Amino acid sequence: MISRHNLKRFFYKTLKQPGYALKVFGKRLRAYFAYHFSACKNSPPEALTLFLTYRCNLRCKMCGQWGERGITKKQFVGYDQSEFSPELVKAVIEEVSSFRPNITLFGGEPLLYPQCVEIIRHIKKKGMHCLVITNGSLLDELAKELVESGLDELNVSLDGKAALHDNIRGMPGLFDKITRGLKKVQDIKKQMDKHKPLINLQCTINRDNYNHLEELIEVSRLVQADSLTFHHLIFITRALKEKQDEVDRRLGCESSGWEGFIFESEIVPQVLYEKIKKIRQGRYKFNIDFYPNFAQPALWHYYTNERYAPEGYSQRCLSPWVVAYVFPDGEVRPCLNSNFSFGNIKTAGFMQAWNSPQAARYRQELKKDGIFPACVRCTELYRY
Repeated sequence: MISRHNLKRFFYKTLKQPGYALKVFGKRLRAYFAYHFSACKNSPPEALTLFLTYRCNLRCKMCGQWGERGITKKQFVGYDQSEFSPELVKAVIEEVSSFRPNITLFGGEPLLYPQCVEIIRHIKKKGMHCLVITNGSLLDELAKELVESGLDELNVSLDGKAALHDNIRGMPGLFDKITRGLKKVQDIKKQMDKHKPLINLQCTINRDNYNHLEELIEVSRLVQADSLTFHHLIFITRALKEKQDEVDRRLGCESSGWEGFIFESEIVPQVLYEKIKKIRQGRYKFNIDFYPNFAQPALWHYYTNERYAPEGYSQRCLSPWVVAYVFPDGEVRPCLNSNFSFGNIKTAGFMQAWNSPQAARYRQELKKDGIFPACVRCTELYRY
């Protein structure tokens, strides 16, 4: 239910947001029982991710959407302009407010969505926890509105100091723009006597920055971040993608989302382990985490063995019992990188899709297999 490797993360959230953590624990417990004892019907999800827009103003090298092998620019012609209608977003929020899931706004770049702040306000008006995952490029312009909206958490991507970050993300001057925006958010919080949104810096470990991770500790202090999380790279091999395709054909869908993550990591595990070890030995006034939180043997296997599921984590994926992803076209899906649909909120309500025959079938197949081939490189496997 909560891996021992994730206990530090859970305790940190409990200290920072005790009410939120208690609610998460209760919903996780219900999902756990549904996984083990319910054949078809599932309890309402703990979390809901609303994919507001496909549009993004960056071209990050390792991104499965718009990166070097990104599928959005290659396959989904016209999707770069596709985004949720505000009316549909509000209808979803209205329906799910009865069971108050934690809502994450994602994209693309969610702050490019014209009504993003309005949506945050609506979520908070309904009494739900709200998190925004952003590349940080628009924080300077939207800082005051974001603080005033009541937003709970702001997850901001930073992969290194100025030159390194700007190179990875493909926009000169981006690092300075982000840090300026973060300082502005902190200043406005102080002026308004608010402690939210919490600032969580998110670093994606990749071939260009894995030997420079410690530089982000100084950056975190500079912007007074509440936490810094280093995320292991999401990548798969062509062989693993073909195995996933076999499963998806069995399910009657295509795993097109994984196409954007077919590349070699080019990371030397031993070098990365030494960096992680050094950072873990330090003492900090903010929380630092590595996710997934691998020990040395598991770290080596993650980057070299495509079918290894690291020790300390369950050999099953609980995500489709815990979280739902809703896309601009109204499709409710179990995974960001799967095209399998539970149903469409344009033709039926969210809960009807969440507990549809298709959803039950997907969960039964996943439970039977334990994990699907690509799951070993998906962060959701290690979250629950």
